[in-house]
Amino acid sequence: MAAASCTYSLVTRRYCSIPQLKPSIAQDQLKTSNDLSFRVPKNRSCLPVLSMRQESAVLEVTPKSWNPSILKSETPVLVEFYTSWCEPCQMVHQMINEIATDYAGRLECVAVDVEQEPRVAEQYDIKAVPIVVLFKNGEKCESVVGTMPKDFFVDAIERVLDS
Repeated sequence: MAAASCTYSLVTRRYCSIPQLKPSIAQDQLKTSNDLSFRVPKNRSCLPVLSMRQESAVLEVTPKSWNPSILKSETPVLVEFYTSWCEPCQMVHQMINEIATDYAGRLECVAVDVEQEPRVAEQYDIKAVPIVVLFKNGEKCESVVGTMPKDFFVDAIERVLDS
């Protein structure tokens, strides 16, 4: 079964900290910094950006809350990696929201927007979205890539809970 997913690429942008200088000035005269960003594919469809997080049982995670929420959690954690413009991500989020309700108390469900938190995505080698990664005792245990039937997610969750 083929899974729908959205690919994106990590790009590094150089920013000049002295805006009045032209880019042709020698590099040693400029103070530059690198910033990570995700490039939206040029062939993406024009989807209305919907807030997937309104009235959701799935919490947003930031780099500051990553360790206490995922790595130090005593409860297994499902992490949904997504982007706001990805239609398959919206479909997966609806399933994960149902799963969060079904497994309340036995499984924590959180989400990471890879455009807002590129370093977290890079750390876990996330190259396409949606991807769901399951953690237990701070260790990555299972992952489900793309838009799959709910049973795929439930089976992965059950394997993690039983381990």
